[in-house]
Amino acid sequence: MVDLSILNDSQREAVEWQNGPLLVLAGPGSGKTKVLTTRVVRLLEKSQGQNFRILALTFTNKAAGEMRSRVETKVPDEMSRVRLTTFHSYAAEILQQYGSNAGIRPDFQILTNESDRKALLQDVLLAVNKESFGAVPEYFTADRLLPLIDQLLERCVSCESVLQTLKATGVENAELIAELYCGYRGELRERNSLDFPSLIIEALELLDKFPKLATFIRRVYTHVLIDEFQDTNLSQYKLLKKIVTPNPETLFVVADDDQIIYQWNGASPERLRSLRADFNMSVRQLPENYRCPPRVIELANQLIQHNQDRAEKAPLRAMKSETDDENVVRVQGFSDFEEEVDWVAQDVLGRPKHEQAKCVVLARTKRMLDEVSSCMAKRGLEVYVGARKDEFVSAPLRMLYAILRLVNSSSDKSALSNLCKAFQEISGVVIDVTQLDARATAGNKDAIWVWMEDVADTTSGDSSTRAFVKDTVVAFVQNPSSYESLARALFAWYEGLVGSINPDEINVYNEEKQTWNDICIDIAKQHTGEQLGLYQFMHALDLHSKVSPKRDGAIPCFTIHTSKGMEFGHVYLIGMVEDQLPSWGAVKKGPSSPEIQEERRDCFVAITRAQQSLTMTYSNALWGWRKKPSRFLREMGCLGEMG
Repeated sequence: MVDLSILNDSQREAVEWQNGPLLVLAGPGSGKTKVLTTRVVRLLEKSQGQNFRILALTFTNKAAGEMRSRVETKVPDEMSRVRLTTFHSYAAEILQQYGSNAGIRPDFQILTNESDRKALLQDVLLAVNKESFGAVPEYFTADRLLPLIDQLLERCVSCESVLQTLKATGVENAELIAELYCGYRGELRERNSLDFPSLIIEALELLDKFPKLATFIRRVYTHVLIDEFQDTNLSQYKLLKKIVTPNPETLFVVADDDQIIYQWNGASPERLRSLRADFNMSVRQLPENYRCPPRVIELANQLIQHNQDRAEKAPLRAMKSETDDENVVRVQGFSDFEEEVDWVAQDVLGRPKHEQAKCVVLARTKRMLDEVSSCMAKRGLEVYVGARKDEFVSAPLRMLYAILRLVNSSSDKSALSNLCKAFQEISGVVIDVTQLDARATAGNKDAIWVWMEDVADTTSGDSSTRAFVKDTVVAFVQNPSSYESLARALFAWYEGLVGSINPDEINVYNEEKQTWNDICIDIAKQHTGEQLGLYQFMHALDLHSKVSPKRDGAIPCFTIHTSKGMEFGHVYLIGMVEDQLPSWGAVKKGPSSPEIQEERRDCFVAITRAQQSLTMTYSNALWGWRKKPSRFLREMGCLGEMG
């Protein structure tokens, strides 16, 4: 049985709540994951033998995986009754199962690479230029237009209403942009592809078109839980409303309006207010912080109170004991940024090895991180610059992915090109992709078969390569569900060539092989008891970041946005100057602007990652420009009045 004695009073009240929809305002370090998973476990335990299922949605596969592991530990026999996944993964599942009703085949591909999306939009631009409008303005490029397309998708604008929407907002060239928007969405469907924002809007439009499907989903998932609700954009919120309306009695939402740092991606404080109003939600708070030292919590409370656009709630309450260590919070100023990053590198280096491993360097921008990580590397520290990565970079993993994609969609010319390139990098064998594609078309054959014929013709003296293609790739093409066997054989074949491969390439390969294995394990847990077809596996794979795991002892260097949801022993927050944190754009908007408030939340998130100590640094000069210390330092009381 679930042990509720591990919870404090606020957490226990949330876990046991039975009086309608509940919004839990959970500050940093308050145990929100414990509350969510304990509630799921309790619901499962109290309903053993019943058929209803629980849907828990979050924003990252990492968060979903962590919750899934905790629940599985407590109720392993009930995991088939709970779906712990992300918004995008759940939307993909809806479209896999029911999208054919709206003309979406279940084996659709997910475009995760921005270059693929821009290339598709460029094709639409060329078509529109030729067929509809004559000369398209030169400044209408895929680079410039794709962000606007994304905004329209995330606002759930239909093709039928897009022209009216654009005209209502006074957008120039509204007719042309509307044509491009509809053309982009149509071309995605024509190619049997979707991108991240399209997953949500297509699932939403499907549920709008077939209301009985939404009713069926509500019958299956009688409990819906949402993690990190403050990160939702409008399309995700509309999808949630579609799932829980008209009976939101069991809706359980965890959020923190002080950690809304994705306004550029559609998140908004207004969405939290809409949630409360739309569902008449009761509100409870988890103010207790078990992560940070009391001095850090004091700074966090002083900082965030300057934001006016936030929920009414009690300040965070530190649950850790006060210490006499005067270095719990440090603020250091320097003459220039070079001196600043060098001091940070030396300070980390001066810590004992076991304490170095607990450090993180945070910054508002990647440019700052590049400089500090370079400085740390020069001083002999191993660094890890974490950033989302949607594609593999090592040749064997690119080759594996290209084979999977090409078998899933035989007409995927991008996958065919990538396969030939990766194979050439590994084997040195050049295969002309243009000729290969032409022969496949002329012979009415799948390109993968023609590629295998070319490999057989050009590698007659390479028995291992011929055997890999003849025995493994052929078997996979004939049985696409054997993707795990394909991966093992490809890795074994590549490692057999290791003597002729650059050691640096081997290191990248080893990291990405581990990433592949970790992703496969997570996908298997996410779909416990299910036999996944190739397209289902590919959807799950595409929705996972390909970032390599941090090596033991490496010092992470993260942007503030990347660090959200994490915690570290010693936090170094660098670049605390005006025009950086807060950003130049936010400063220009004014001291009371939504942009400044979001920058303040960025700072709040950064400092509340600290478990043991917080060090904040600033410089009087940055990249040749004079700078003032960040206003946030003054608001926290870390500096006197500044001119």
